[in-house]
Amino acid sequence: MFFPEGAVRVHLYGRPVDMRKSYDGLYVLARHELQFDPTNGHLYVFINRRATQIEVLYWDRSGFCIWAKRLESGCFLSDWSKVQSREMDWTGLKLLLEGIEPARFKKRYKSAQNSAFI
Repeated sequence: MFFPEGAVRVHLYGRPVDMRKSYDGLYVLARHELQFDPTNGHLYVFINRRATQIEVLYWDRSGFCIWAKRLESGCFLSDWSKVQSREMDWTGLKLLLEGIEPARFKKRYKSAQNSAFI
């Protein structure tokens, strides 16, 4: 399934996950730990303890799908202590899958509304 990049919401689970979990196990984590309904069409990202495997759970209107990736060398995350459950955008997920971990999220410009009051 192809996603319009601006419309998809991505939720990263901020703790290590046992990659032996299948559809039902990942569904439970998304439902009870992240407090979202996994059938809403959003993407749910789970990473193992060594940060060498990643699984993405999503609902495509007829059932659950899982994308999985295992790295042969390197890892997706540098430090688990800095990871927290959060929402990210599609671009952030693509960067994470390529092994690029954004250090921080920072706006490059101020909006016109905020600069008028400064």
